[in-house]
This record gives sequence, C-alpha cells and structure tokens, in this order.
Amino acid sequence: MKTVVLKFGGTSVGSVDRIKKVCKIIAFYKKNKNRVVVVSSAMSGVTNELVNKSKLISNNFDRAEYDALVSTGEQASCALIAGRLKHNGFKSRSWTSWQLPILTDGPHSSARISSVGIKELNNYIKLGGIPIITGFQGINNDFRITTIGRSGSDATAIMLAKFIKADECIIYTDVDGVYTTDPRQYKKAKKIKKIFYDEMLEMASLGSKVMQPTSVQDAKLNKIDIKVKSSFVSKSGTLITGSKKTFSNQIITGISSTKNDAKITIVGVKDRPGVAASIFRPLSKNLINVDMVVQNISQNGNETDLTFTIKSEDLKKTERLIKKNKSISYKKLSFDKDLSKVSIIGVGMITTPGITYRMFQALASKKINILVIATSEIKISVLISSKSVKKAIAVLHKEFKLD
Repeated sequence: MKTVVLKFGGTSVGSVDRIKKVCKIIAFYKKNKNRVVVVSSAMSGVTNELVNKSKLISNNFDRAEYDALVSTGEQASCALIAGRLKHNGFKSRSWTSWQLPILTDGPHSSARISSVGIKELNNYIKLGGIPIITGFQGINNDFRITTIGRSGSDATAIMLAKFIKADECIIYTDVDGVYTTDPRQYKKAKKIKKIFYDEMLEMASLGSKVMQPTSVQDAKLNKIDIKVKSSFVSKSGTLITGSKKTFSNQIITGISSTKNDAKITIVGVKDRPGVAASIFRPLSKNLINVDMVVQNISQNGNETDLTFTIKSEDLKKTERLIKKNKSISYKKLSFDKDLSKVSIIGVGMITTPGITYRMFQALASKKINILVIATSEIKISVLISSKSVKKAIAVLHKEFKLD
C-alpha cells in the first residue's frame, strides 16, 4: 500500500464548493488503497486579510503574535476538509502543527522545518484515518507558533513526505503543471512532463510562480520527487525530480521572466579592495535584494564601473543610500527603470556549445537590446526593456524548439 502526501493550495480550497471538490480528490486516492496524508493552505485571501488586520492594529506588530495570527487560516481550512470527509463517511481529523509536532528553527515568519513528530500520525494512518495537517507553520523551542514564509505549505508537504517516507508527494494548485514559460505571456507555452530540481529551482527563483525556491531546495536536499497537478482539471501534471531516467534530449527546458526591475550604474568608482562590499553593505542592511552584478575595470586599473539590478520599488531608497555613503567616491550615478530579466534554463546547455550565440542572435533578429548579461551552468539571463519581454519570449521559445 502506497503512502501519498497531497497538498492543496489556497485557490484549491478557496470556497466551500472547492473544498467539496478537494474532498472528492482525497477520496479517490483513499478508495484506490492508498494511505493518504493531506496538507492544506488557508483559503485564498484569508492570510492577506489577517495581515491587513495586523497592520491596522500596529505599524510594528509583534512578530510572534503575527505568526500566531496568520497561522489561524490553515486551521480553518483543515477543519472544514476533515468535517467534509467525515460527512462523506471517512475517518478523518485535523492536526495543527504543534500537535504532531512540526519543529522549526529560525526567526518568526521565515522559520525552516527541522523535524516532524510522526508516531501518533503513523498510528492514526494505520487505523485507516486521513490526517489533515496545517501547512505553513510549526513551533519553535519556546513552544511559540512560527510560520515558514508564504507558500510554506509546499515545504510542509515535502518535509512530511520525508519523515513518513511517503511514496508520492503531490502539490495540487490552480495550474496543471509547470510550463516552458508563462502561458499568459506566450500562448504556445507547453507543459513540461518532467523537470530536474536544479532547472525548477532556477525557474522558481527567476520568476516562475508555480513553486517557491525554498520548497524546491527542500525537495532536492531530501530527494523527494514532487508532482504538480491542478485541482480543477483532471490532467497529468509535471514531475520535479533528480532522476535522469526517461528525460528527453531537450537542451533548453524553460524560459522565465521577471517584472519591474531597475538598473543602477556607478561610474568611475575608485577601485580598491572591499569597495564592492562598501557599496552593497548598506543595501543589505536595508533588505534591498541585489540581483545581476557586472563590474568593469578601467584600463589604468584605478577606477571601476559597477552595474547592478534591483526591484523598481527599491530604486529611490537605493539612490538615497548610495548618495549618503561616505565610504565610496564616484564620478556619476545613473538609473534605468521599466526593465525585465529574461532567462533560458536547461541542464542541456552544460554539454551543448553555441547556446549563448543562439540566444543573442535570436534577440538581435528582433532588434532587442541587451543591457546586462548573467550566466550559470544551466541558465543565461539578460536584462532588457520590459516592453520587449513578450517578443523576447516568443523568439527564444521558437529558437530552442519549445513551441
């Protein structure tokens, strides 16, 4: 008998009718002689509503109380699922994170799961029960509720699958899998049947919203295969795995894009050891995430031009921090807004020469100007004007035979 972990996202349990449909999916697995463990997110919109209430109470709401507050959304959805399954004649009950317990390390709102107590859970499963477990949360060493970041229910499901040695971990969401690119950006996007952890990790970190990077990382570290499926349509999904069996010879697996990027260039910085750290230290302290970084040294070796990208909403704050930074001197500061990063991802590029040329040539054929370039073993990213993103995705999708 297989043990299956099923995770349902907020849109999947977003209404009473959707919860009833989710219970039919759960019943299908149970009737097919599986041991079933369910992890649920809060109903869509509930967590945002609770966050907004905390802001109305205080502009510096206590972090521990924040976690205690926003974790209540999952308790409600789990109780509703368990109640419906009981109505349908199944043995089921809801479990909150502290009842197992799910133990976490790290600060409130961004904790990570360290262990899961499974003794009582396994006993309940052996007796034929269907446990419905709150995602997104755990408890720390002080017995306070912690949350593990938005979309943290995926991480809960993955870690549960690890500790109970589940045969399958299936993430049910509002899309029927991972696509070669965002179907809203390009109608010829194609569903990917199988994708490597590293490729999914790059796609998630570069703009794909199907899964959070931390959840994919947890799956990779613990060698948990994940299936992504839709709770609204009965279609095969996408398998995220590390296994090389039955993979195609596709060089590029997918194309990701971001929105609202900005580019900052500091011209004529006096070059010395530690100057880059001096520039980025104030940004780090102010929680400004720096992405692409390019540095050019002058011919005389005395000066450098430094270009980096951030999110547009951080532009004014970044400009202010650089201008008041007394530890650096420079000749000129320039900014560009309304930019986007477009990336091609695929493990096949490791062993295939000419990918960089093909990408740049394809973009040039559509007169798309590249502002910044960043590469890794399995990705090439370029910074371009936001108005050219759809055109870039279309030409790259065609160039690498993803249509």
